[in-house]
Amino acid sequence: MCCSCYSSQLNRRRFMGVSALSVVGATTLGAAVQATSTSSWNPDKSMIRTGTPLRIQPILLYSISTRREQTSWRPWGGLHTEENVAEEVKRISKELEIMKDKADFELTVKPLVQVRTEEDAKKIRDTQDYDVPIVYAASGWTNVLESCFSADRNNLLFLRHKSGPIYLWYEIVHNRFLRQGNDSQDLDEFRYPSGMTVDDVIVDDYDEMLVKLRSLYGVFNFIGRKIIALGGASGWCYPKAPDISRDKFKLDIVPVEYSDLEKRIKSARADNARMKLIRQWTQRYLNLPETTLHTKEQFVTNGFLLYDIFKEYLTEIGAAAFTIQACMGTVMPIAETTACLPLSLLNDEGYLAFCESDFNVIPSGILLHYISGKPVFLNDPTFPHHGIVTVAHCTAPRRLDGKSYARAKLLTHFESDYGATPKVELPIGTRFTMVCPDGGQKVWVGFTGAVKENPFYDICRSQFDVSIDGDWKKLLRDHRGFHWMMAVSDYSQELAYACPKIGIEWNNVSQTDFAA
Repeated sequence: MCCSCYSSQLNRRRFMGVSALSVVGATTLGAAVQATSTSSWNPDKSMIRTGTPLRIQPILLYSISTRREQTSWRPWGGLHTEENVAEEVKRISKELEIMKDKADFELTVKPLVQVRTEEDAKKIRDTQDYDVPIVYAASGWTNVLESCFSADRNNLLFLRHKSGPIYLWYEIVHNRFLRQGNDSQDLDEFRYPSGMTVDDVIVDDYDEMLVKLRSLYGVFNFIGRKIIALGGASGWCYPKAPDISRDKFKLDIVPVEYSDLEKRIKSARADNARMKLIRQWTQRYLNLPETTLHTKEQFVTNGFLLYDIFKEYLTEIGAAAFTIQACMGTVMPIAETTACLPLSLLNDEGYLAFCESDFNVIPSGILLHYISGKPVFLNDPTFPHHGIVTVAHCTAPRRLDGKSYARAKLLTHFESDYGATPKVELPIGTRFTMVCPDGGQKVWVGFTGAVKENPFYDICRSQFDVSIDGDWKKLLRDHRGFHWMMAVSDYSQELAYACPKIGIEWNNVSQTDFAA
């Protein structure tokens, strides 16, 4: 608790010194309290997707050679005529259509562009209406291939071995593009053209392409993400964490004062129509299958009121992410409940909602959410031992699989024995990915595993004993940060590809080789 108190005190001082713009924003929020809720909580609706679609631009790079007698006149590759090229255009377009249908995230595929010259390449490169180029490098010169890419984008290069007519660059991508000998550079030195590495090259495999596009979708929607910080931003045991998030990831952290929340709660409680709606939501929630109440119903009703107000902030500020500081104290006398249930509800709806305002771990949660398309669980880890570790917190989402509501008991928040907190229980054997970020945002440790038990220890209410795939002792040695972040299913490959794109080293103790 000492780390939390220190961070809270530091951020309270920083919060008093916010810019004039932030002060005006907070004042405007207070004046904009609505008389009646505009929210609509409906557990039957599918989760919303708050990300922006990733726009990809397919590019076919090729050249047509002219026959010459008694000399080498054509390079490797299967595209020899314009008829071959036309067939390849159809093949690529069909393959991308099939891949898009399989994607579990929003993907916009622009019409394929054919490139033969450096001028053609630069023209499409300098176009601003797409995010990621995918260059199908059938043939063509090195300077033309290089001109297709920009260091301002994330780039992909596709090669054919067996999936269609073999490509020239299947032979020479390593020694003519990724590395290149010249007067000043050794042949075997990587030169990272436009920041590209071997991991940006795909051979034949559209499932691998989909993994990498899912990763880039996560990165694209993570950088610069706006997040509301009720009570200000903090970092458990590391006060620099919010500044690192702003500087390294360009996170737009918008502070909101507790005094504004207090005004909104008072106004909402005086609105009979709004309170009637909130009581209806409460009953509907308690009637969900496998939901049992073990605390005061009024705490749940107050939790739905808090949820509704948090939704107001998201709408007014134009954000999809929310966090709250001093959630184990300051909010309780104001809201007459805890923030646990409201945060769980927001996550289940498809927003991002985190307790404790800990920007050591929040960046990993935002990225993991957009990669997975599912709610993520910010948790307190324990000491790994004998291949297992216990993780727990009081704000777990119930739709961790992105679809259905898991079994839950509504209890008090453990440390305060107050309010309403869901004790979520996941099916035994549920697979997951865990991210253990460091405070300096340099190395994220990760592992995969499975839920072994839903215990009921005297700790935070949602608690899971989980297995650790791979070298659990390495996890013990490499343990990072104060909090961890969890998502259901295996996203270790996506994280291995995405992390270097944001300047993070990915250390997966369960899978050391990305290609394995």
